[in-house]
Amino acid sequence: MDRYTVISADCHAGADLLDYREYLDPRYRDEFDGWAPTFVNPFGDLTEPDAERNWNSDLRNRELDEDGIAGEVLFPNTVPPFFPQGSLAAPPPQTARELELRWAGLRAHNRWLADFCSLSPERRAGVGQILLGDLDEAVAEVAQIAKLGLRGGVLLPGVAPGTGIPALYAEHWEPLWAACEESAVVVNHHGGNAGPTPTDGWGSSFAVWVYETHWWSHRALWHLIFSGALDRHPDLTVVFTEQSTGWISATLDSLDVAAARFGRANSAIARFAGPTAGSLPLKPSQYWARQCYAGASFLRPVECAQRHRIGVDRIMWASDYPHLEGTAPYSREALRHTFSDVPAEEVAAMVGGNAAAVYRFDLEALAPLADRIGPTVAEVAEPLAAVPADASSTAFEPDPIRAW
Repeated sequence: MDRYTVISADCHAGADLLDYREYLDPRYRDEFDGWAPTFVNPFGDLTEPDAERNWNSDLRNRELDEDGIAGEVLFPNTVPPFFPQGSLAAPPPQTARELELRWAGLRAHNRWLADFCSLSPERRAGVGQILLGDLDEAVAEVAQIAKLGLRGGVLLPGVAPGTGIPALYAEHWEPLWAACEESAVVVNHHGGNAGPTPTDGWGSSFAVWVYETHWWSHRALWHLIFSGALDRHPDLTVVFTEQSTGWISATLDSLDVAAARFGRANSAIARFAGPTAGSLPLKPSQYWARQCYAGASFLRPVECAQRHRIGVDRIMWASDYPHLEGTAPYSREALRHTFSDVPAEEVAAMVGGNAAAVYRFDLEALAPLADRIGPTVAEVAEPLAAVPADASSTAFEPDPIRAW
């Protein structure tokens, strides 16, 4: 092995708003023609010239080539039709009609994404979208996502409190887990969309949101474990993306302790835990090791140091292209910063091999590209002497405890 095949497990893409029109069901196009001119995009980065990184296939491939990245898993980024803002951060719809229109917009995005991935099929795995406001529609769209060939699987929305949607531990979702398992569709849970949105206008509210946002997304792990969903569906794969990785090992320890207490005979706490949580045949950490992965966006050295507790085979490095907090255009430097003292076989797994297995990338098809653009083993093994002066990625942040 001279070069690594790097696959970013977290990148973002989407169409320019008007380009979604042809992907809409025709019955919604007239309404789209009336809505689109009135829409004001709340995201500044999507109104700037470099926003075309989201949909310009040739530009995107050139920049990924320069960054040493051969493959990418594509989460959404732009605003689909009839959404007030990007689907990852949009508040829930308030009416049945609004829900219907958003479904139309997400289906348009999924169709567009399938076409976009087809332009570079060996290096793109698209993640399809669903909504949770209608379970039957969600189950049907899972089958459609598989039919479209979106190897990235499905983006599982978060369930924020107060929405009226059942929590992910509810039996209500059993048909969804069964559909994902049956269609071999990976379930992805991306950080930033499961908690309440700050609306009070206080200057501190966004800081609180940033501090709490990952925790709200982490909740899906214990919801799926203690509800028995992972036990009932052993072939279901769940990926927790852009939520950092520093929480995982301590959380698994805590969940193992809780599960042991829930299953202890004649324990008072067991009476509150319920029969499912108290009778799981595996430890929570064993469900993690069997079915769960971390989409480790801009992985820092302090997180990489925990790789053996998390599982080297569970970590999938990611650049988060084209986001400001992502590692582009300094992904090669970021890899050196994080992995210079890590054995090459472990690096190979975390920067590409694990993602290839989860998202079904054809490594033989990627080999000619990786042989041309991939960072060399010797390059990554060279410690980074200095962080690039204009690097904005959190991958280059120092260990916050030591910095303090």
